[in-house]
Amino acid sequence: MASLEETRAERLKKLEQLREAGIDPYPVKTKRDYWLTEVVEKFETLSGKNKALSVAGRLRARRGQGSIIFVDLDDGTAKLQLVLKLDELGEKSLSNFENLGDIGDFIQATGTLFVTKQQEKSLLITDWKMLAKSLRALPDKHHGLQDVEERFRRRYLDILMSPSVKERFLLRSKIVTTIRQLLDKAGFLEVETPILQPSAGGASAEPFVAHHHALDIDLHLRVAPELYLKELLIGGVPKIYEISRNFRNEGVDATHNPEFTTVEWYESFSDASKQRKLVEKIIKQTVKASTGGTAVSFNGQQIDFAKPFAKVSYYDLLRRHALILNPESASLKELRLKAEQLGLPLEVGDSSVKLLDAIYKKVCRPKLIQPVFIVDYPLEYLPLAKRLNKKDDLVDAFQVVIGGLELVKAFSELNDPIDQRRRFEGQDKSRAAGDREAQPNDEAFLEALEYGMPPAGGVGLGIDRLTMLLADVKNIKEAILFPTLRPK
Repeated sequence: MASLEETRAERLKKLEQLREAGIDPYPVKTKRDYWLTEVVEKFETLSGKNKALSVAGRLRARRGQGSIIFVDLDDGTAKLQLVLKLDELGEKSLSNFENLGDIGDFIQATGTLFVTKQQEKSLLITDWKMLAKSLRALPDKHHGLQDVEERFRRRYLDILMSPSVKERFLLRSKIVTTIRQLLDKAGFLEVETPILQPSAGGASAEPFVAHHHALDIDLHLRVAPELYLKELLIGGVPKIYEISRNFRNEGVDATHNPEFTTVEWYESFSDASKQRKLVEKIIKQTVKASTGGTAVSFNGQQIDFAKPFAKVSYYDLLRRHALILNPESASLKELRLKAEQLGLPLEVGDSSVKLLDAIYKKVCRPKLIQPVFIVDYPLEYLPLAKRLNKKDDLVDAFQVVIGGLELVKAFSELNDPIDQRRRFEGQDKSRAAGDREAQPNDEAFLEALEYGMPPAGGVGLGIDRLTMLLADVKNIKEAILFPTLRPK
């Protein structure tokens, strides 16, 4: 078998031979009458007309030689067999195809439709034209790309050689389209907010920092669109959403990628309990529209979306699964000891809330397979959420976990500017103690809040993780077309 370098060198020779023969290997114009999926679906009608038609696509397989050659053409919508015969094409044209054409090339083909003796729908070619000469051989069609990281680096080949991978990203597109349609139908307005932000607020995460030379200022890639969306609530836009790319300078693992996609929506005069109903409706309808059913298999478990979502409190989960009897009042020393027993990494500035969250993620969340709302979070956990009541240090918030994946974070939005300033000051103290993910104090947002923000419910839903769930893949890189990778 020829090496990759030998194959490329041979194809470069063919490229020059095409040019020497007066054939442009990369022409501007393409004549194409139908997509191949149209040809396949309307085959009887089109073949009945007995008229010549032109198609275009990539050569994917080749059989035969001499006076008759069979090839498979793929244009990304379907495949069709092409039949090249000496008495139809002529010796020069057939010889050029046989000697200068390769699997992977893009060609234009003109001919008439017919059915072979083997009942194969085919196009009998009377003329062909090179559209793009490929210089590298495609991976073996039976084995594709074997190295997982190479699949992510060369996603174009991964999609080309693996129909299941292509189907997964068609599913992802369907998920996004469905969510957009549901929110549009519910009267939400789609908006866009800045990706480059002077202050990276809206979530507890370490941002990426860039410098703008003309303005001579540092800007942050957004960690969440939340604060700008809330400013639109203040501005009198009552129902809004954004499907956004967010960026967090955090570790990379099976459920985290530094660049990821969410949909966030906000509704004036709403709250967390009202949003729970909408979230459940949107997830169920998205599952139905995307998969055609009400149950999916994920990581060997059958997940049923037909039943109402369960509800459990955050502290009850810690009591039940982490065996922390009084998580509300557990001391920092007790929590650090528990974290050490679980083998969790510890940092000097870790607060009780941060340790509880790490313990929850380690021992509680993986056990939550069927859809569940987790409610009643500690105040410090969500500095942008409204208190549940004045007595308890809890916020009116919820998360949705399915298959052990956190898909949704939502809450009744804090609209008290005095309380919000106090919360930001608490975040400043956490940052000073070493918490790099503490949220920054945003004076511009506080000023906007003082003009008055209506009561509101806000929701953030992770598109990548929902795709993981519905496509039954265990790594977020499988749900992102071009995930972040370490350079070679």
